[in-house]
Amino acid sequence: MAMTLRLSDEQSEALRKRAEAEGRGMRQTALRAIDDYLQRVSQDELTDALAEKGAQRFAGLLRRLGE
Repeated sequence: MAMTLRLSDEQSEALRKRAEAEGRGMRQTALRAIDDYLQRVSQDELTDALAEKGAQRFAGLLRRLGE
């Protein structure tokens, strides 16, 4: 899928500098940032789901510890 991404001048300059520092092109750097974001969000969702499951499983214990 093709997509056009419009960046502010500040974002474009920051991306250019980051890409140059990493020895990559701006496109590669932007794609890596998107991949990193998607992975982080997925991991956050999994962590939230596991925390909720643990809270439900140990609700009684947690309530007693709070007393």
